[in-house]
Amino acid sequence: MFKKLDEYDLVIMLMAIALTCFGVVMVYSASSVMAAKRFHDGFFFLKRQGLFALLGFGIMLSVMRVDYHTWKRVAVPGLLLCLVLLGLVLIPGIGGKAGGSSRWIKLPGFNLQPSEMAKLALIMYMAYSLDKKQDKVKSLTAGFIPYMIVLMFLISLLVLQPDLGGALTLAFVAMVMLFAAGTRLVYIFSMLLLAMPFLMYKLSRGYHKGRMEAFLNPWSDPEGKGFQIIQSWLALGTGGVFGQGLGEGKQKLFYLPEAHTDFILSVVGEELGFLGVVVIIGMFFLLVQRAMRIAVAAPDTFGRFLALGIAVLFGIEATVNMGVVTGLLPTKGLALPFISYGGSSLLISLFAVGILLNISSGLKIAPISLKEEK
Repeated sequence: MFKKLDEYDLVIMLMAIALTCFGVVMVYSASSVMAAKRFHDGFFFLKRQGLFALLGFGIMLSVMRVDYHTWKRVAVPGLLLCLVLLGLVLIPGIGGKAGGSSRWIKLPGFNLQPSEMAKLALIMYMAYSLDKKQDKVKSLTAGFIPYMIVLMFLISLLVLQPDLGGALTLAFVAMVMLFAAGTRLVYIFSMLLLAMPFLMYKLSRGYHKGRMEAFLNPWSDPEGKGFQIIQSWLALGTGGVFGQGLGEGKQKLFYLPEAHTDFILSVVGEELGFLGVVVIIGMFFLLVQRAMRIAVAAPDTFGRFLALGIAVLFGIEATVNMGVVTGLLPTKGLALPFISYGGSSLLISLFAVGILLNISSGLKIAPISLKEEK
């Protein structure tokens, strides 16, 4: 028997639906002119993103009916499958290239991005494993190093694509989950120190070096390395407080690269203004805040770690994307969850929301309050 909707966390459901629908509208606004020129169909990206949204809603509504303990059984096979898919991406003829990176597996009518699947697969695996060995989590050999080995394999495959942003996202989510589980801080800080030379090396080579130079001083090469962030600033600046109006933005007219994907928030800022951006930030804050409260209220350890990992994933992806668009962080290639164009990202995000909703089933989570509880 299907449960009534009011047994689930309706705030998370409404935020996910609202952000997704808003994303469909903004993808059309940001891409229609470019799609008309490139594909002779101004509705090209709208139709695809709309289809992804409908499919994603169906996945969310289905997954929220599945007992979240079911994901224990697929945690290890799912992680192994993602490792295989991440390896297939690197094989010429199977992996699809774009912008110098090989991150997709070409399928009929759809490009699968395994890195998006790997994020959720890692969260499931860690929630399952941390639930099994809570008493060993403070051990270096039994409770920390095994996770670092798994993380090393995932990160290595992502770096080879290259996808440094995805690799750093996985590392951040894993470290937060380990910290929440009680792992000693000295282990985490030691691993960060060991990883720092590698990170500095990567940032000083290839296209990463150009991104760092553009981040530090975009005006040194305004028509080259600094072009994208300068156009993003122009979009946000011309939007002012109330924006130019939906569909009236100019930077998307072949000025701002990746306007419908990584830099879609710039289009939001230009067309809907500072207030539109604030509303989006508020919606993400509410989504993550409710997910964290579900993690705290979950009835068992597996549910707590599963909800925590998903909350951290949404939070870090949204924060990094917003930081990149405003020039506070170097370009990382991370999409804005639910809003940026992309089937894999949207479907996995709504899949994750379905898991959160199932964990929330039957929980009584009060709204956040600034008053001290008595």
